[in-house]
Amino acid sequence: VQLQASGGGLVQAGGSLRLSCVASGNTFSRYAMRWFRQAPGKEREFVGTISSSGGSTTYADSVKGRFTISRDNAKNTVSLQMNSLKSEDTAVYYCAAALYYGGTSYNYWGQGTLVTVSS
Repeated sequence: VQLQASGGGLVQAGGSLRLSCVASGNTFSRYAMRWFRQAPGKEREFVGTISSSGGSTTYADSVKGRFTISRDNAKNTVSLQMNSLKSEDTAVYYCAAALYYGGTSYNYWGQGTLVTVSS
């Protein structure tokens, strides 16, 4: 599975941005999908997970209530809707595919997309 994230850019604090991650192949619907982020000089941070069917989601406390993960298995796409953005959301965002919904492990990792939130 190859993953490619897109949709990053520069946005003002309080604004919104929607990231997308497209997967290659025909096994996308078998995987839970995760989003991670890494800010400059900081460790990678888990953002959230959506189950393979899209019926369940889990979020980090830092984004809960502001970010929403969704997926379209027919289009091999997972999205991250980010609202009420803060300067501390500035990071490179990555999508990942995981065989298991729980935890933060992953089997495939995609290229990132940079999100910059200006205050």
